[in-house]
Amino acid sequence: MSNPSPWHQREAQELLTEQAVDPSQGLSQDEVTRRLARFGPNALQSQTRRGPWRLLLAQFTDFMVLVLLVAAVISGLIGDLVDTIAILVIVLLNAVIGFVQSWRADRAMAALQVLATAQANVLRDGRQQAVPSPDLVPGDIVQLEAGNQVPADMRLIDIAQLQVDESALTGESVTVAKQTHVLPSDSSNALGDQLNMVFKGTTVSLGRARGLVLATGMATELGKVAQLLDQDDRSTPLQNRLAAFGKRLALVVIGICVIIFVAGVWRGEAPLLMALTAISLAVAAIPEALPAVVTVLLALGAKRMVAVHALVRRLPSVETLGSVTTICSDKTGTLTQNKMFAEQLWVQGAAWLPGTANPTPEILEALRAAALCNDAHNNPGGDKTEAWQGDPTETALVLVAHGAGLDKTQLETELPRVQELPFDSDRKRMTTLHRSGERFIGYTKGAPESVLACCDAQWAANGVQPLDTQLVIHQANTLAAQGLRVLALARRDFVSLPEGDTLAEVESQLQFLGLIALIDPPREEAAAAVRDCISAGITPVMITGDHPATARAIAQRLGIVPDDQADVLTGQDLTDLDDEALLARVARVRVYARVDPAQKIRIVEALQASGQIVSMTGDGVNDAPALKRADIGVAMGLGGTDVAREASSMVLLDDNFATIVAAVREGRRIFDNIRKFIRYAMTGNSGEIWTLFLAPLLLLPIPLQPIHILWVNLVTDGLPGLALAAEPAERGVMQRPPRAPDESLFANGMWQHILGFGLLIAGLCLGVQYWALSTGHAHWQTMVFTVLTLSQMVHVMVIRSERDALWTQGLGSNKPLLGAVLLTFLLQMATIYVPVLNPIFKTEPLSLGELGICLGAAAVVGVVVELEKAWRRRAAKSLAITK
Repeated sequence: MSNPSPWHQREAQELLTEQAVDPSQGLSQDEVTRRLARFGPNALQSQTRRGPWRLLLAQFTDFMVLVLLVAAVISGLIGDLVDTIAILVIVLLNAVIGFVQSWRADRAMAALQVLATAQANVLRDGRQQAVPSPDLVPGDIVQLEAGNQVPADMRLIDIAQLQVDESALTGESVTVAKQTHVLPSDSSNALGDQLNMVFKGTTVSLGRARGLVLATGMATELGKVAQLLDQDDRSTPLQNRLAAFGKRLALVVIGICVIIFVAGVWRGEAPLLMALTAISLAVAAIPEALPAVVTVLLALGAKRMVAVHALVRRLPSVETLGSVTTICSDKTGTLTQNKMFAEQLWVQGAAWLPGTANPTPEILEALRAAALCNDAHNNPGGDKTEAWQGDPTETALVLVAHGAGLDKTQLETELPRVQELPFDSDRKRMTTLHRSGERFIGYTKGAPESVLACCDAQWAANGVQPLDTQLVIHQANTLAAQGLRVLALARRDFVSLPEGDTLAEVESQLQFLGLIALIDPPREEAAAAVRDCISAGITPVMITGDHPATARAIAQRLGIVPDDQADVLTGQDLTDLDDEALLARVARVRVYARVDPAQKIRIVEALQASGQIVSMTGDGVNDAPALKRADIGVAMGLGGTDVAREASSMVLLDDNFATIVAAVREGRRIFDNIRKFIRYAMTGNSGEIWTLFLAPLLLLPIPLQPIHILWVNLVTDGLPGLALAAEPAERGVMQRPPRAPDESLFANGMWQHILGFGLLIAGLCLGVQYWALSTGHAHWQTMVFTVLTLSQMVHVMVIRSERDALWTQGLGSNKPLLGAVLLTFLLQMATIYVPVLNPIFKTEPLSLGELGICLGAAAVVGVVVELEKAWRRRAAKSLAITK
């Protein structure tokens, strides 16, 4: 047996029979009880979630966290309680952050449930009654009025001028005029095209209706959105990179420490000393400060972003924006203003642009018709753009007339409305009649094909003229192809007021006035933001529930596509494409139209499968699942829905697409600084490992005591590492392409730097050790300890940029880092020259000459790093010339 046709392609009577309900009586209470038991409450459900304690404990199962906990235990066993406490604080901080992230999903579901209406007006047992929305069942007959929120998915039975705002669910900025007729079998299944259906969570903006409930709760379109939302969060690129880094590092460090312990014992060193040395080295080599540094970097970045109107809800999202290769944006309210504006008026074969001086009498008459054949009403408390309330199209018509000097309030005084034929979806037009002295004028507006069918001439100030209907239709189609909403305007004079049977004849023998084209225009700053994204190597993609022509037109204006021939994939196209075919096309398509929430997720997943890091921006309920599925979801804070905000990782407080560019810049700066910290910390750790590993092979004594290793680890990984958070963005940060999604943290020569300069630091330490031993200096161990510490301080100052020289950046460009380095130097000097600290740190005061040798050895690191950067600059310049 074949599947039945979709509800919008079936007669209402057929569905009433299928639901076994009499539309004049409704369901009986007994039948409601049975159906409620069968279908469940009309409410949005979420999956059973783990309790708070299980959620919190789950944060301690990450491999890097377990390694840090082991390191904390080892630190405690060897007596370093300061390090133990520091590690435990860091682990607890990360657990709290992870707990908060997991809890966000519940809040998203709670916000979605708010869209369920509290009461519904239902016909049961032959009586109209108000019942709680969760008690609705399939088969209920529901009455809707203006201002109501639709409580369930319904097939309309009868309507009166019904218009519904579906923007939260479909993304369309224009209210939808509904009808009751069955739609053709080949009609679109897109929600915005199902004109005889209304959906849970949308709002009735005009008129009234009676509908048959067909789906409730999670079976509704809104429920399907909830199911898409109720999924686990994806790990961010940063989390993936740090997890992989932590696992590899822990294994390598453990292996090296075992080798050092075995080699030391084999050489005859005391097993206890070698065990303590190996354990100390393990604690020092694993950069337990890394999670803290990353957290501080992200938190400071989030704080900076609030200043540019971006609120970060999830810290790793700050860095993720720096990794983004594709930004998928909803059109309505994100790239556009979510307000209709008149783009142009076409009168007597010529276009008139709003704001142009000296409009002709014909243009003024067309604008007069637009203002009077209009149900928008005055809003005394609003600003210039909010001075009128009503349907967005009608308020736009009032404003364009006002701009030409025609005030609707004054016009209504001069030409008061005395009668009207309201708009309905069958006629696709509306007409109002106005008293003008002893006579009457009728003004009509509507769809061009509908209005032109009633016209037999063209109005002009100097008399009636012949009407070229084909020319007008051609112009209307041309404007529509540009993504504009086109209305036709007409008028007719009456000697007396039509009444009774003659009322239907009002819309005949009309005189055509002109066409008016409207659009929800792009935000002023959006085009510049798109250009910035493209220059940064980021591909902008528009995904909308709006019409293809409108979507393409807006995309062309913004620079997302080059021309009006650009490929646009519709929801129907996506239905016809399997995953493999979509994957083949997703790299080329920049505009998607008429898509539903599940299809938005398919697009995001296809982009991710092709290796992209995807950001999704949006404001509606229909955007929420894709916001959550994307690598980073960016919601609108002013005009967006609570559902979208709760599902997102970041909220734009000013609804400004351009704010994303600032966020991308900040994300790139942060990731650069994270890499700088890893470069700095791992080079220092590498130097420590090589120093201890190579000394026995060179027949030198163990150069460092366990307390030395732990001290170096504490003072070098602490304040200087955290101070890197304040490092400004490097030059050209937005002129380079995004990082490859699978790019290692150690890419672009970083692991070679860590290995090479670790060997250099070790070579300097061992060289000083050999010199001191061979010349009879008894303070050789203190000298090695000092060289190791100071060389890392020099290193952190010179690796602040991978290319720019230190003197180009300036020592004062990062004052926190400069202060941290000076403080570390003073602390190191205190361990050497403060007598009470000598026995604790096993040090001895150095002579001025010995200290000078230590400072000179540390300076070598800075010189070699600057030589490396000079080579990088020369190589980059040569590559640019070659290209």
